[in-house]
Amino acid sequence: MTNQLSAVVMGSMCAASVRCYAVAVKTGTLLVDLDERRLPLRHSHHRYRIDGPNGLQTLTVPLVGSTNNMMTPLRDVLISEHGDWRRLHWGALFSAYGRSPYFDYVADDLSRVIHGSQRYLHEFNQQLHEVIVDFMDLPLETHYACGMGQEDEGVLDLRGRIAMKKADSLPIADVPYYQMWNGQSGFKADLSILDLMMNMGREGILTLMEMTQDW
Repeated sequence: MTNQLSAVVMGSMCAASVRCYAVAVKTGTLLVDLDERRLPLRHSHHRYRIDGPNGLQTLTVPLVGSTNNMMTPLRDVLISEHGDWRRLHWGALFSAYGRSPYFDYVADDLSRVIHGSQRYLHEFNQQLHEVIVDFMDLPLETHYACGMGQEDEGVLDLRGRIAMKKADSLPIADVPYYQMWNGQSGFKADLSILDLMMNMGREGILTLMEMTQDW
């Protein structure tokens, strides 16, 4: 990564991975493209992975209609309230992190988002992102727009290159950090940023910075 890199472009992601936040913090500016399409290729739009007493768990925000419609822009994707998912998500987060060092400090703000009344997926994702950035005190500016110009000089376009079903090949180191449950089966890499936030709080920025120091 060159010193001239000024921003990174990603789609709207749900409690994105530690890897995503590492590269975003590296540039200091995150551009979120609300016009991104091809949702089936990017489960991170509405899914995030945590670790708890029963191992890894993927939490999914149900959507209205089929994500197989690859022409649906992210800005128009609606949340479904099917299956009482908000209660289930909160229960899973409490089970995984209720005894973590920082859960009590962020629980109220996080609960307001999880139990909110958002209609659109990007609204839910944005509110989660704001809680994360604020609580972890990340030096990160976030801008939302449609159809961003990835051709701009100094902008790294990671749409379709990170947070895919398959592991990416980006030069981001998986730096171990304290995890409540790693004594059971070792360190788990590439979880949701929520895992880093709950276990490390504001010190998590040191992990994010170390992950990209050689890029």
